[in-house]
Amino acid sequence: MLDRRRFLEGVGAAALTAAALLALASPGGLGNSPIAFIGRAEAQTVSADKLMAPGPLPDIVLGKADAPVTIVEYASMTCGHCAHFHTTTFPVLKEKYIDTGKVKLILREFPLDIVAKAAFMVARCSGDAKYYPLVSTLFETQKDWAFGNNPAQALLAVAKQSGMTEEQFNACLSDTKLAGEIDQQAKRGAELGVDATPTFFINGKKISGALSPEDLAKEVDPLLGSN
Repeated sequence: MLDRRRFLEGVGAAALTAAALLALASPGGLGNSPIAFIGRAEAQTVSADKLMAPGPLPDIVLGKADAPVTIVEYASMTCGHCAHFHTTTFPVLKEKYIDTGKVKLILREFPLDIVAKAAFMVARCSGDAKYYPLVSTLFETQKDWAFGNNPAQALLAVAKQSGMTEEQFNACLSDTKLAGEIDQQAKRGAELGVDATPTFFINGKKISGALSPEDLAKEVDPLLGSN
């Protein structure tokens, strides 16, 4: 895990002030984060009322609001298994199920480290319309920005490609309110039983671990019936 000081220094002297340090630092938070999931496991079903209750951040829904299947994903931007899902299975999910009105996807933030938290903040600051495209880009280029010697500058480069200025980037990472909301989002996930990433709730059924296209079909197709 990249330490806080290393990340902050990478943005440059003019970029992140003490306010940004406070924004990215959750009291007792990231140091106790769970590790990324290896393998798959199935567990309990969570009621729709509990799963879809308003949280600290508004859900950004990808797909039709009345889609018969709802997938809620808890992920971390620096999680390799999450990146694998988004680069291999997500395109199938989108083309076969989301674009056809059968499934809607809700991604919720569950950062495992400070760099993942910063990336989620940038995605949120980009606006609802750019959120999923930027998330996809971040997962596709994860190896380029997340694990190098200067993750802050690398993340800034990706943000600029989405149309964000350096000033907007710095202001985003200085947003203590947003940082706290992402912390609360992760806490809410833990209360729902999330202890690894990625974790999916498919119409409430909890499934931990990256889903292959075949795994996805096995879970979703029976819920669609003749749809």
